Amino acid sequence: QVQLVESGGGSVQAGGSLRLSCAASGSIFSINAMGWYRQAPGKQRELVATITSGGNTNYADSVKGRFTISRDNTKNTVHLQMSSLKPEDTAVYYCNAVVSESGDPVWYRRNLEVWGQGTLVTVSS
Repeated sequence: QVQLVESGGGSVQAGGSLRLSCAASGSIFSINAMGWYRQAPGKQRELVATITSGGNTNYADSVKGRFTISRDNTKNTVHLQMSSLKPEDTAVYYCNAVVSESGDPVWYRRNLEVWGQGTLVTVSS
């Protein structure tokens, strides 16, 4: 079993910054990719940023230039540095990871998608 725990959410004024963190724990063989999604009230969950094991990053157009995703593979942790926050960034932010578990045999090493519980980010104008 693999769990993701987010932290760092809170309330901030427009133009401010926050740093979200997500730590993976459990029987982890490898983490192939990690990322952040968000869901605002009345809206669908959307991709914010992802990072692969090779370090390739992908950002939603709405956050390019303002958010930075990073990864510490030794600690199974991903971070999202959010700057120049806008009220429209208000949402519950969910950590996501694609992982392989240690208990799987080599010939059946599954890629499993795991979600955290979410952390609330509120940006006031």
